[in-house]
Amino acid sequence: MSPRNADDGPGLPEGSTDTMPTRPRRPEPWAEPVETGVLVLADGTVMRGQGLGATGEAVGEVCFNTAMTGYQEILTDPSYAGQIVTFTFPHIGNVGTNPEDIETSNLAAASGVRGCVLRETVTQPSNYRAAQHLDAWLGARGIVGLTGVDTRALTARIRERGMPNAMIAHDPEGRFDLDDLKAKAAAWPGIDGMDLAKEVTCGQTYTWSETLWEWDKGYGRQDAPDVHVVAIDYGLKRNILRCLASAGCRVTVVPAETAAEDVLARNPDGIFLSNGPGDPAATGAYAVPEIRKLVDSGLPVFGICLGHQMLAIALGAKTVKMHQGHHGANHPVKDFTTEKVEITSMNHGFTVDRDTLPDGIEETHVSLFDGSNCGISLTDRPVFSVQYHPEASPGPQDSHYLFRRFLNHIRAAKGAPPVAER
Repeated sequence: MSPRNADDGPGLPEGSTDTMPTRPRRPEPWAEPVETGVLVLADGTVMRGQGLGATGEAVGEVCFNTAMTGYQEILTDPSYAGQIVTFTFPHIGNVGTNPEDIETSNLAAASGVRGCVLRETVTQPSNYRAAQHLDAWLGARGIVGLTGVDTRALTARIRERGMPNAMIAHDPEGRFDLDDLKAKAAAWPGIDGMDLAKEVTCGQTYTWSETLWEWDKGYGRQDAPDVHVVAIDYGLKRNILRCLASAGCRVTVVPAETAAEDVLARNPDGIFLSNGPGDPAATGAYAVPEIRKLVDSGLPVFGICLGHQMLAIALGAKTVKMHQGHHGANHPVKDFTTEKVEITSMNHGFTVDRDTLPDGIEETHVSLFDGSNCGISLTDRPVFSVQYHPEASPGPQDSHYLFRRFLNHIRAAKGAPPVAER
C-alpha cells in the first residue's frame, strides 16, 4: 500500500488504478490588506490607504480640486508646485495617461505637484488614447499618490479649517514613522512667503508655434503669425501658449527673472505674464519692478493668475492668502465689460485685495462663488489681467475670447482692424 497522510481518508484497494478526489484546501484566514500609504497632517491627523506612484515621502499644502475630468492636466500644471492635490471626483485614473495631455512647458523639470490623494482604487485604463497606467505615470514623474481615502471628509475639513500642511508617504511594506512625518509636516513653513516660480520656470529662452488640439488631428502649427508676443514664464501652461499661437501670435518664452530691458530688446508687440505657483509677493520681489517697466513701455500687457496678481502689486495693490483657494473647472465669473457670465477653470490660493486697487484701475471680473476679484484693467493703457485660467485645460472654453481681446489690443496699437472676440 502506498504511503498516505492521516487526513487522506481510507486507502485504495490493493492494485486499484483509480485516484482519490483532491481534498479541498482549507481557506487561508482573512487578513486586512497592508496599508502602504499615509497622509499625515501637521496637527497629527493620519489618513491611511494604499500607496500609488512614486515611493518615498513628500511635504506640501493640501488643497482640493472639484474638476471631474483632466486629472493629467491638473497634475502637470506648474501652478500646483508645493501642493498635494485631493480630487473630489472619486474615479481618477480610469482613462489612463498619454503624452499629449501634459501642461508643464518645462520638460526638464517636474511639474512641481508634491502628491495626489484619491478615493477609489485606480482601475485599468479604458480609453483609446491611453498609453500608460496612472500608477506607472506617477512613479515616472516622482509623484507620491494615495488611494482609499475619504476625500469628502478631507475636503470638508479643508473648507472648515483651511489648507493644511502635510506629509504624504508611500512604502510597499507599510512601514511609517508617524511621529517623524508629523514633525516634518509641522516644521514645513508653507507656501505663504514662498517663491516657487524659480522651481518651474524654463531654463532658457525658446519659441513656440504649436496651436490648439483638434479631434482626430492633434496639435497644429502657426505658420503665419501676425504679431510677436514675449511670454514671461513664472510656471507657464502649454495650452496658454497654444491659445496665443492659435490667436495669431509668434511667441517667445523667457525665464521668470528676465529683465524688462531684455524683454523689450526682442521688439515684442505685446507682453504676456504667465500663471505660476507660490506667493505673488515673494516672486514679486524680483518680478514686480520689471513688470512696472513693461507697463510703462506702453505695450499691451496680459496677465493670468500669478501674472495677474503680480501685475496688481506692480500697480499698487496687495494680495492676500485665501482660506481654501479656488481649484476646479466649474467656477462662475462675471465679466463686467460684457455683462456675461462664464464658467471658468481656476487654480489659485492667493487673491488680489480689491479694497487696495488704486485709482486708474477698474475691476473687470468677479467670482460669483465668493465675490473675490477675478480681473483688472488699466483705464488709460492696454493692460489687463484675469485671476482664472482662460486656456481651459482642463475646463470649459468660455474664456478663450480673452486671447483675442489681447490680440485686439495689439492690433489697435499697430493700427490694424480688430478680430471678433467671441
